[in-house]
Amino acid sequence: MNCIAVDDEPLALDIIEAYVNRHPDLTLIARCNNAAEASEVLKSRKVDLMFLDIQMPEINGLSFIKSLETKPLFVFTTAHPDFAVEGFDLNALDYLLKPIAYDRFERAIEKAKEYHKIQVTEDIAETDMENDFIFVKANQKLIKLAYNDIFYVEAFADYVKIYLGNDKKIVTLQTMKNMEKKLPEELFSRVHRSFIVNRNKVASFSTSICEVSGIKIPIGKNYKENFIGLMKDNKIL
Repeated sequence: MNCIAVDDEPLALDIIEAYVNRHPDLTLIARCNNAAEASEVLKSRKVDLMFLDIQMPEINGLSFIKSLETKPLFVFTTAHPDFAVEGFDLNALDYLLKPIAYDRFERAIEKAKEYHKIQVTEDIAETDMENDFIFVKANQKLIKLAYNDIFYVEAFADYVKIYLGNDKKIVTLQTMKNMEKKLPEELFSRVHRSFIVNRNKVASFSTSICEVSGIKIPIGKNYKENFIGLMKDNKIL
């Protein structure tokens, strides 16, 4: 797994680098002194795992993670246990307290390896265009969803809610932008910055509202022309 370490303390970076070099499954591809440097690496390199300090000047680790649309697996490293709850709320893989013992580091890596296997499996499924389903991560497992079972998707802070009908829904850590890319445009349309709908499930629509499963969903002005055009052209499977 390709790793980066992000910390404003050189000694902390030295320790992470030494630990990564001891582990046969890890490769350190960058040492970053702040969030800005890490952001540049994430844009240009494939990063599987990030070790991220929380207390850093300018942009702290928590704010940095919240700002990322696409997040690698990440482990928080900090001398302060007070941030643990918020760290796990952000779906941190683990939370390592400084000074970090190597055996504790190894436990975090074993967890990372398991999640990485799941991630690879999910990516393969999502890129197989012959499939009529996707896998989404929720409750620490992959859930298979047939496209036809998805009624609509709603943005919810750093998560999305996927509504499946019969009042069933799945909440997953995902951006609307990524969700829009994963769902086939032959079936799904972004109708609002906060909503994606399955056009097969649209019961009625006007220039400002569409109704799906009894729910009135707003149509944003930036999405109206494309959505209504597709509906009128009957480009629905």
